Amino acid sequence: MSQIENDAKELVSKMTIEEVAKQLKYDAEAIERLGVPAYNWWNEALHGVARAGVSTVFPQAIALAAMFDDEFLTRIAEVISTEARAKYNEISKIGDRDIYKGLTMWSPNINIFRDARWGRGHETYGEDPYLTSRLGVAFIKGLQGLENYPECDTLKVAACAKHYAVHSGPEGERHHFNAKATPKDMEETYLPAFEAAVKEGKVESVMGAYNRTNDEPCCGSDTLIRKNLREKWGFDGHFVSDCWAIRDFHENHKITNTPAESAAMALNAGCDLNCGNTYLCILGALKDKLITEEDMRRACVRLMKTRMKLGILPRSEKEAEDKTSVYDRISYLENDSPENNELSLEAARRSIVLLENNGVLPLNEDDYETIGVIGPTSNLRSVLEGNYFGTASEYVTNLEGIKRLTKCRVLCSDGAHLFKDSFSNLAKKDDRMAEAVAVTRNSDVVILCLGLDATIEGEEGDTGNMFASGDKVSLMLPDSQIRLANNVIKEAKAGNKKVIVVLNAGSAIDISFLKNDVDAILDCWYSGGFGGIALAEALFGRINPCGRLPVTFYKDGTQPEFTDYSMKGRTYRYFKGDVLYPFGYGLSYTQFETELTVETTGYIPSDEDDYFKLQEDAAVLRVTVKNTGDRNGAYSILAFVDKHPSEKISNGLSTGDIVGALDPDDQPIKSLCAFKHIYLKKGESTTVSLPVSGYSLTTVLEDGRRVFLPGRYTFAIEDKKIDIAVR
Repeated sequence: MSQIENDAKELVSKMTIEEVAKQLKYDAEAIERLGVPAYNWWNEALHGVARAGVSTVFPQAIALAAMFDDEFLTRIAEVISTEARAKYNEISKIGDRDIYKGLTMWSPNINIFRDARWGRGHETYGEDPYLTSRLGVAFIKGLQGLENYPECDTLKVAACAKHYAVHSGPEGERHHFNAKATPKDMEETYLPAFEAAVKEGKVESVMGAYNRTNDEPCCGSDTLIRKNLREKWGFDGHFVSDCWAIRDFHENHKITNTPAESAAMALNAGCDLNCGNTYLCILGALKDKLITEEDMRRACVRLMKTRMKLGILPRSEKEAEDKTSVYDRISYLENDSPENNELSLEAARRSIVLLENNGVLPLNEDDYETIGVIGPTSNLRSVLEGNYFGTASEYVTNLEGIKRLTKCRVLCSDGAHLFKDSFSNLAKKDDRMAEAVAVTRNSDVVILCLGLDATIEGEEGDTGNMFASGDKVSLMLPDSQIRLANNVIKEAKAGNKKVIVVLNAGSAIDISFLKNDVDAILDCWYSGGFGGIALAEALFGRINPCGRLPVTFYKDGTQPEFTDYSMKGRTYRYFKGDVLYPFGYGLSYTQFETELTVETTGYIPSDEDDYFKLQEDAAVLRVTVKNTGDRNGAYSILAFVDKHPSEKISNGLSTGDIVGALDPDDQPIKSLCAFKHIYLKKGESTTVSLPVSGYSLTTVLEDGRRVFLPGRYTFAIEDKKIDIAVR
């Protein structure tokens, strides 16, 4: 037992049971006689310190995923945790310990974006379990800070992996919905990122989801919390409920009858902290002998241990103060610094995905006198923010960025409301359409800004889209924008003018109605405080777009039923229909050529191995990339594997029955197994080694067993493929 755990146990032993109860809710009360200050556990840091005043606003999580760069994401998380510490250090001295001003950050969201209609998908790192695992671990390590200070056992901030588990809509049903997932889909898709967060990221906290998973409420699931999280994966941090999720046990899931029973069910399963008010009934559950005092104190110890790790509760060790000082010394001046803002701008640059380009981009300003900027997202700050955002000290919208960087005359019009038929209540339908047509007629080139914001796609109860509870009803743009796009394109064609579409959204949009009628399309996501500058730099060739899609862009109506949690027909790993743009897609202003070789290490795991720990490289991909174009540019190498198991496994036993029982329709078409972001000047080449772990070469059977099945494995990077035999 560690000294810090002994310290936490000693502190909790001095508390009365009534005091213990008050520590198990998110707004924990002070215990002055023990030197325990009040503390609010609810804090947000999805893409910057959120809801706590001024901080650097980075692009939304889905945009950060489009960078395909885990090392850069760690740098971003380090800045976020620095700003959280800077604000906490100063504000707590003033005595403000309110919500959103602490050090326990309820981020990252590592759910799988399995359905493009899910409103909260833009909080995630996309649809792929491997990418989500790598980026989740990178973000957690950057937040918690121990990577940079190995000699320090104090957390910079505490990260939280959420929402555990199997949670991705529908938002309107989350309080009573039962997500049914097969053992195979659980092991292969829904759990890997959480397992990585615990085993590799050493995440301090895990948050449960609202829904039930396979009949058990996630915040009271013995299977998810005790068996998987604590016993199987060895999680030793604290578990927190989603907000008011425990109340759903009796009010919506109807699996308990009273608040006391719900509190007991959650606590007995291992939920230590209640975001909500159901644990106000926990003493009643104790009185009714539904729980024990030992259960309550065990949960409290875990919470006190986290606060001690953060250095915000006294510890017995004399040197503890020295260990925390590296973070306590972070100055308020390190919040919202020019350096941090520059990092946000760089992230916005790297996240832009070039979807279409017939050669019009980058724009040569000498060819144009007047640029028209049209569309409801052209001058909208909300498309810079996404959701769970902070307050930037400076915002640069798309229109403002373009006007800053160009010497051309800029004409502008909203053209249409984001989703309503008109701006003015007394006006007729499409009251800004004529203005948009006028701008088009009088411009030499048109930049058409379309998309969504978090009032249309977002969390239930947190958006203006109450008719769908934050989810999208389809993959199409709102009708107001479709009418605008059609009119602008028609007018531009009549005048033989180029049209460049700029998308701001957090999810896949069906733009098939316009993709063949415009000259270029840029996807900028929710792009952060300086997103408009990054866009303008991309338009005028100051930077070269290098983002890749972390989600598949589907045609509307091709996805399975929203409430079906089977992975069949979902994401690039299982979808077999035609798509608009595939996972990993992204163009550039330059060209890259790749060459691929594969080396096997001869390492063969046994059936007894914990496959997650197979960091030994089963294969190493040697990738040579050359920039053959006439511009400098960055490139993300994405490596995929397609598995074709044969008749033997590592222990020598025949697996004919296993292989014969594998239905090809139940196995991934291909899976991401490695990625690396590089930068090359024009004419430059480099060779990169990408290790592929044994874990990536395992196959998940229908019963959820992860096994190694030697056979033929096809590795692919772009159009280069190599088959190897793994025995």
